[in-house]
Amino acid sequence: MSALWWILIVVIWIVIAFWPARVAGRKGHSFIGYFIFSLFFFPAAIIVAYLVHDRTQVPGGKRPLSANAERWT
Repeated sequence: MSALWWILIVVIWIVIAFWPARVAGRKGHSFIGYFIFSLFFFPAAIIVAYLVHDRTQVPGGKRPLSANAERWT
């Protein structure tokens, strides 16, 4: 394989690794930690990212739309 194909494969691999990192980041977990985890163990990282507890939920069950949402209500 030529160097161009290897570069393309590496770029796609890195782009795909953002998927579990973004899911975990939205749930309040470490984006960088899950990104590194998914670079090496993508299948496990995607499963874990979807199964971890959502840290951003408010105990009352309602989730504010933004950090300033409570100020306006």
